[in-house]
Amino acid sequence: MLAKIAEIPESDRTITERLHQLVKATAPHLTSRTWYGMPACAQDGAVVPFLQSAQKFKTRCATVGFSDKAKLDEGGIWPTVYALKEFGPAEAAREEELLRRAVG
Repeated sequence: MLAKIAEIPESDRTITERLHQLVKATAPHLTSRTWYGMPACAQDGAVVPFLQSAQKFKTRCATVGFSDKAKLDEGGIWPTVYALKEFGPAEAAREEELLRRAVG
């Protein structure tokens, strides 16, 4: 995983490194892997969170997403992909909350 993160363009690499550290601290039971060539983590073999590089997909910002295995259900509609332009303390707290719910 760290080798794959090292390949990510500088603009998204810092966010990806911080996100990877947060996942390892919050949900150490998740297995690091790649999913469609991007960093992801799996629970019981199924990808739950994943990151999409802005550079690779030529988008305005990186996104962190959750597969259908994530337990984020809120009524009849809920978000599963989040734009991630920076990764400061507020974003880390929100991501930690989402991750805990997703794998809970």
